[in-house]
Amino acid sequence: MDHSTHHAGHAHDLATDQHHAGPHRHAPKASWPMAAKATLHCLTGCAIGEILGMVVGTALMWGNVATMVLAIALAFVFGYSFTLFAVRRAGLDLRTAIKVALAADTVSIAVMELIDNGIIALVPGAMDAQLSDGLFWTALLGSLAVAFLVTTPVNKWMIGRGRGHAVVHAYH
Repeated sequence: MDHSTHHAGHAHDLATDQHHAGPHRHAPKASWPMAAKATLHCLTGCAIGEILGMVVGTALMWGNVATMVLAIALAFVFGYSFTLFAVRRAGLDLRTAIKVALAADTVSIAVMELIDNGIIALVPGAMDAQLSDGLFWTALLGSLAVAFLVTTPVNKWMIGRGRGHAVVHAYH
């Protein structure tokens, strides 16, 4: 066997090994603490973006729709950035890190934002409350707490199938 044939065979073996060793081969056992940790990680980024968006939109006296759009957009930005920075520190190049962050957090952030914003929209007067109103903060923080409770089982299910935050763990 010449060197090029051996090298090509070795490259194929590595590609095959990486394919089989990826996050989908053996899904990790998904425990409730693992799911809660993944959800809390996601919630932290989402909450920062959500609160910042609500505060900015409310302070600038934007309408409800514009404020909610800003809050959701910032929740995704901050939610993704927490994972992106973590996997970049672990040594992933930017392109791969972005793919991992998108795979790890998209469903979690989407569920969290759907629940969070749905609750805020349904609480009478919450969307019209000002920053100085207790209702503003009660509805916002309460909705984040409920979003955590609803999203944790979703993350547990995803991790158990090698998806969501299980993708991040494949690179640690």
